[in-house]
Parts: sequence; structure tokens; C-alpha cells
Amino acid sequence: MSRSAISDAPPIRPPLSAGAISWRLAQTFWVGGLWLLYFVLLPALEKYGLAPLLLEEISATLIPLLLAFVGVCVLLQKLVLAQLRGWRGLWTDFRGQLLLAVLLLVAGYFGGPWLGLAGDSWQLFCYMAVAACGLVLVLQPVPGER
Repeated sequence: MSRSAISDAPPIRPPLSAGAISWRLAQTFWVGGLWLLYFVLLPALEKYGLAPLLLEEISATLIPLLLAFVGVCVLLQKLVLAQLRGWRGLWTDFRGQLLLAVLLLVAGYFGGPWLGLAGDSWQLFCYMAVAACGLVLVLQPVPGER
């Protein structure tokens, strides 16, 4: 091979770190799961003709489970961010602030009825705000990746 053929080759990307892989995987699961459940699965079940009471029962079971899973995934992402940016990065980095907001919203979802915010509108607000924060977080660069 000539020297110019080697230099014209595209640069090889370095392999992703374990932190970047786990960040992407956790983010895919919780953000994708939130949007898939509320905007795809539940409307599809409604269009399929499920009884409204059964649909309410399904959503009342799946949404809290999914939000608990969101809390676990966000804690994993915070650990990855702390590993790569240090503990101070959790507060100064925009991704860390978004993750903190998601944790507070998940806590608000579960703690709202205990605090007297028993209306469905509060829990719907928390769910939608978590989904919006997840969408903004997807647009941010993955930590540890250039």
C-alpha cells in the first residue's frame, strides 16, 4: 500500500468507556420507556378497545413501576457522572442538574399523595416533567465521550 492510501483512511474511533456505555443504556431504557408507555402503549391499548377501567388499572400499575425504574437508572447515571466529573460535577454540570431534577420529580410523584397532593394532575405533572427532562438530557453529550 502506498503512504497516501493509509493517510486517507478515516480515523478509527476509540472504544467507548464502560461509563459511557452504561450511561447510554440507562438513558435509553428510562427515557424511551417513559415516552413509549405514555405516548405509544397506552394510546394503542385505548384504540384497541380496552375497557376504560382496565386501562386505568394498567396505567396505575405500570407508571409507578416505571418511575421507580427511572429513579434507579438516574442514580446509575449520577454515579457515572460522579466518576467522570467528580462529585462537584454533579452540581455544576447541566446533566447533573437535570438528573437531580428528575430524582426530585420522582420523589414528588411518590411523596405527593403523602403530602396531600393526591390529585391525578400532580402525578401527571411529575410524569410529564420527568419525560421532558429526559428528552433534554438525550440532547446533551454523553459524559466521557468526545
